[in-house]
Amino acid sequence: MKEKDFTISHLVDKSPNEVFDIIMDVRGWWNGEIEGDTKTLNEEFSYRFKDIHYSKQKLVEIVPGQKIVWLITDSFLNFVEDKNEWTGHHVIFDITPKDGKTEVRLTHKGLVPSVECYNACSGGWISNFGRGWLNYITTGNRLNV
Repeated sequence: MKEKDFTISHLVDKSPNEVFDIIMDVRGWWNGEIEGDTKTLNEEFSYRFKDIHYSKQKLVEIVPGQKIVWLITDSFLNFVEDKNEWTGHHVIFDITPKDGKTEVRLTHKGLVPSVECYNACSGGWISNFGRGWLNYITTGNRLNV
């Protein structure tokens, strides 16, 4: 049986374009140091959280108001045996109108229960996307200002 990739979703009282814009403003919700262009197709940006997590993301698909896909081209996780565990993974944001609101679903392709960082990394997504992004979309308060 195929393992399920980590997924988290929210239903918010915002338009698909508002949801899209907040996702693209990565510095506003992903807690850590971010360098590079987070908004342009085929550009890369890096994310670093202390000496614990580093990753470089390439924007490989952007459909305004509908979808964003990052390819993780490089990674370093200091707390697992396979330090490059995220390299080659995709992070997919699907944005869908639903009952007058907007559903956004983050799927981290490759982050499955059998990988060593699953618990810590899914916890990181819950913190950053589950709390940081949700706070930003509902209150307008950015994390990294």
